Amino acid sequence: MGRWAVPSRRHARKAVRAGADGALDVLHPLLVLGRGACRLAAKSRNWWLDTARERRGPTLFALAACGVLLWLLPYGPVLAGCALLGSTAWYGRRQAGPTPPRAAPTAPQRARLQALYEALVPYFAPPGGAPGEPLYAPDGGWERAFEEFAFRDGRISGLLLRYPTSFRDSEPAERLRLEHLLAAKTGRGREYRFCWDEECNLLEMTALEPLPGGIRAQPFGTAPDETVLGFTDGDETGRTVPVRFPGENRDDEVPAVVWRTGPRSTEPHLLAVGTPGAGTSTLLRSLALQALGRGEVLLVDGDGNGEFAAFAARRGVLGVESTLPGALAALEWAARETERRLLAASRSRQHGAHSAGAAPRPLCVLVDRPAVLSHLARCRGLADPQELLRTPLRHGRATGVAVAVAEQFDGLDELTGAVLACTRARVVLGAVTPGQAGGVLGRAPQTGPAAEVPRGRGFARLGDGPVLRLQVPATPDPRDETADEAERTAVRGLLPASVRIPVREPAAGPAAAEAAGPAYDGPRGPGGAVPLPPAGPLAQDGRAGPPTGRQAT
Repeated sequence: MGRWAVPSRRHARKAVRAGADGALDVLHPLLVLGRGACRLAAKSRNWWLDTARERRGPTLFALAACGVLLWLLPYGPVLAGCALLGSTAWYGRRQAGPTPPRAAPTAPQRARLQALYEALVPYFAPPGGAPGEPLYAPDGGWERAFEEFAFRDGRISGLLLRYPTSFRDSEPAERLRLEHLLAAKTGRGREYRFCWDEECNLLEMTALEPLPGGIRAQPFGTAPDETVLGFTDGDETGRTVPVRFPGENRDDEVPAVVWRTGPRSTEPHLLAVGTPGAGTSTLLRSLALQALGRGEVLLVDGDGNGEFAAFAARRGVLGVESTLPGALAALEWAARETERRLLAASRSRQHGAHSAGAAPRPLCVLVDRPAVLSHLARCRGLADPQELLRTPLRHGRATGVAVAVAEQFDGLDELTGAVLACTRARVVLGAVTPGQAGGVLGRAPQTGPAAEVPRGRGFARLGDGPVLRLQVPATPDPRDETADEAERTAVRGLLPASVRIPVREPAAGPAAAEAAGPAYDGPRGPGGAVPLPPAGPLAQDGRAGPPTGRQAT
């Protein structure tokens, strides 16, 4: 008898536990509603007690009026009951408990944190004889100094450290020394963002994911007055652009740096500065391809290397100038065209006939290496080409003229005040120090220098906004045989159709043929001027096109 008593009690306990669990499952909605009713009653009681005595009478009258109105409305009581039931269920839900404690670091992680702490001791340790227990000491531990930390792939990917008040965090040199140390001790080959909180003596370091690479030139879905400069981190901008990566048949949303031009833009002109081979010409080619989809482009190549020869004699391209006379003639035409547009817009406003449909097509003036042209002009005693940009820079915003200038760091000192003052959109490309980037952007980036800098990699800042990391889409010269063939094919696919320029037929006889001059048989090679007709298919609104270098000479 006693041998069977124990199993019967065990089965009885299991049956009772199963019955209780089943009852709880069945009665769970009622328990939620009961808990919510109790919480609503407590909130109502506290609200009533907090209400002033002189306001309780009007409050009761307002509640009674609302109750009568609900009673008279069709389905009013039903709707009120549903709302009360829903609020009761919402307040009756089980609240989330406290955040579980963070898992303790493993032994290798503790060793990494301790090694980083010991490397910071010479920077943060107080002088000898300081009273109290210092935050950083040779025999101290990292637990008090490091508030938060995170690891990824065995390396430190995030760190929030507290530093003593004696550290000179207001000096850029001291900050840079410490940032270099942290980047070296936490793992090279990555980029880090450093956020300094001087008020609370906190430094937050975050290892950044690599920027999306391999994006070729392609049509980007933007507004008419918007141009994609490149791509950046996801948490830095709220704008994404659908992009198709090589080998994929779908479009992915990628965070992009969008440059806005037009009459409502606060930074209608752009200045790009980089090191040799960093990709400033690549950026100008990308801007030209996007601008040709909605307007006209005038290209001036101060280097004379034929970087933009593929754009010659294309529909929408008003000229590709690579000589000093051609550049002077083209920029002088751009200044006069800006004045013409400004006068036309003023007359239309005076007559009350101004409309968006009557506005001229946007014009984008792209100038590469203007410092070289200025040097050549000074040697020959000619006018400075940069002075001819003063009118488009000052009045281009109201006339639909956008100017983009690309220069290298060695020619940055030769840029005129008008170019530096009117180009509020800035781009820095190449392996540069934070001081060099800050000198162009107006603010040093919070990201340390990268170990490897590919072409088109740098920083961008639009107006007074933050400094963003930037990766320019791959837009090589289609005639550059050293570039990737797939990228060159993508650029060729975006180029507009060619414009047929009539070839002069030589007259009869050798003397007449010599007097007529040589016939033009297509676009010239690198470094040569590209003659275009003064008026023809490129004159979209009936005006004459820009004079070319051959005509100017």
